[in-house]
Amino acid sequence: MLDRVAHPPVQPSAAAPRVPIAFALTLIITGVVGWWAAFSLTIDKLAVLQHPGAQLDCNVSVLVQCGKNLESWQGSVLGFPNPIIGLASWIAPIVVGVSLLAGARFTRWYWILFNLGVAGAMAFVVWLMVQSIFVLGTLCPWCMLTWSVVIPLFLATTARNAAAGVFGGRLRAAGRGFTRWLVPATVIAYAAVLLVAQLRLDALARIVNG
Repeated sequence: MLDRVAHPPVQPSAAAPRVPIAFALTLIITGVVGWWAAFSLTIDKLAVLQHPGAQLDCNVSVLVQCGKNLESWQGSVLGFPNPIIGLASWIAPIVVGVSLLAGARFTRWYWILFNLGVAGAMAFVVWLMVQSIFVLGTLCPWCMLTWSVVIPLFLATTARNAAAGVFGGRLRAAGRGFTRWLVPATVIAYAAVLLVAQLRLDALARIVNG
């Protein structure tokens, strides 16, 4: 008769960590849209370099145009066209978002560095908004598309990291609470930009009147 071999009791497997689908999709969508805006601006910049004075599709009117922005020093802050920065930088949120959907988990220092990068993008975009509205007096279509995705990217990333305790336990509750207000906060930010553009440039009247 064969001896019975004692086997240790099977431990129930730990539940798989929940995939943050909404946050991952936010990273991917904002990254793709931002990269497309940077790519389109890069194409327009190359067209201007090859054919000075070329009529760009983004030049809708004196107010709504990207030509003036591309030709200004503000459009090449580091000595080369700003869209090149976008072509390289927008890959990051796409990669992080896809990695999260695949089940990847990142350490605290990784999230801190990523949040710092996103915060830097937000600061740069705010500066570009000021330069475009108050100095150049234009509303660049591709630039505005970039603004429109950087804002929710920054808010969502910061709220997620605060809720996850990346910035310390004291901000965890605040992050969880703010997560519920991401959409209204984004809409308020959009409205603030539109209000500033309207007050400074009388944008609505100039767009309607061509």
